[in-house]
Amino acid sequence: MNEKYNSPLSSRYASEYMLHLFSQEKRVQIWRRLWVALARAEHKLGLPVTAQQVAELETHIEDVDFDCAAAREKEVRHDVMAHVYAYGKVAPSAAGIIHLGATSCYVTDNADLILYREGLRYLRQELLGVMANLAAFAKEYRAMPTLGYTHYQPAQLVTVGKRATLWLQDFWSDLEELDYVLGSLKLLGCRGTTGTEASFIELFGGSHEKVLEMNRMICEEFGFDGCYDVCGQTYPRKVDSRILNCLSAIAQSAYRMANDIRLLQHDHQIEEPFEKNQIGSSAMAYKRNPMRSERICSLARYLMADAMNAPMTASVQWLERTLDDSANRRISMPEGFLCADAILRLAQNVTDGLHVNEKIVEKEVREYLPFIATENLLMEGVKRGGDRQQLHEVIRQCSMEATARMKDGLSCDLLSRLSAHPAFAMTETEMEAVLDPKLYIGRCPEQVDAFLHKLSPLLAKVPVGSASLHV
Repeated sequence: MNEKYNSPLSSRYASEYMLHLFSQEKRVQIWRRLWVALARAEHKLGLPVTAQQVAELETHIEDVDFDCAAAREKEVRHDVMAHVYAYGKVAPSAAGIIHLGATSCYVTDNADLILYREGLRYLRQELLGVMANLAAFAKEYRAMPTLGYTHYQPAQLVTVGKRATLWLQDFWSDLEELDYVLGSLKLLGCRGTTGTEASFIELFGGSHEKVLEMNRMICEEFGFDGCYDVCGQTYPRKVDSRILNCLSAIAQSAYRMANDIRLLQHDHQIEEPFEKNQIGSSAMAYKRNPMRSERICSLARYLMADAMNAPMTASVQWLERTLDDSANRRISMPEGFLCADAILRLAQNVTDGLHVNEKIVEKEVREYLPFIATENLLMEGVKRGGDRQQLHEVIRQCSMEATARMKDGLSCDLLSRLSAHPAFAMTETEMEAVLDPKLYIGRCPEQVDAFLHKLSPLLAKVPVGSASLHV
């Protein structure tokens, strides 16, 4: 185990569910289910396939001899035919009718589509878990003022909860895209070597109706609405591009959120979960690094880059089929799912345990609030008979002086400077009366409430805080 390379996605990051989903065992069992579905349809439509043969195949779906298949593949250099051979060994009465009329892509491509559908469904639940955590966090801090930033420079106040809805809205967009991809997935069906279904027209004596019914029966067995209207030997590789684009979108949203958390943790305003015995640094024992958020960003970069594989593959599909997609897809598609799974597991964990250092948030607000309040002070000064342009210049000069003082490590004295200026007919006490942070958060609480109300039907049944800390 330790003497060979092992992908970190499988050894460290992805869930057991996703690892099993893309295992060789799961894939080959789906191949066998597809062979059973084909044989069942052929039997019902009058081909020389008996009910006993179908039953024997069905009995041995999970009876896979991988050693037998591997030995056979060394001889024939073809993985699908090696598994046809191994299946025939455990179901001898049906050996002669396995894969009847089909090409390799019948099992490989249809199995991929089935796996991708299951993978997307699983990721959907993980994504909803992240969204439910963020919704609970946004609700709790809907009205807590915090310093907003533009260009990562102090700007106007927002609320902690309102900021979380920005992350939540990104994930909602990803969910909508994922649902569209899921809803549009179809099967390849059994279409033959160049997608013409010629082999089945021959088998069914020229009956187009039976060919259509055969594919309808296979689709129904696997819960698909139908097949792609036209295809070559494979299903359209644009499907892979659409799927990886969807996974990349999730990575983009997770990166944005995790990077924001890293910035806020630098300022000690918000922190990701930190366990009792967790070590932040091998040398600096005092450190609390945002390890999980950093890992989200790291994995997200990989997934966004991985998503480029699919469009490059889709764009070079020669005519009805080329095989230069195969080796790439064996890596890029499963790894994309494993990486998205890892990112969402981490995101669930982080959003479940976000800690707000409220006193530090309040301190940051208090420090910059005099600057933020200057517009209101300007208006009040005009009401008291001041000249708007003159007051604006006074505020500009005093702000620069107060900022310079703060850069020397001293406290902000902007209000005392403004109140001492004769152009302002206001005392420092009067100015302090307008320094209530809640006067400067606009409609943040109402925006959070309205947004969460809109999401509530979607998140009503999603458990909050189910993620393990050990990720």
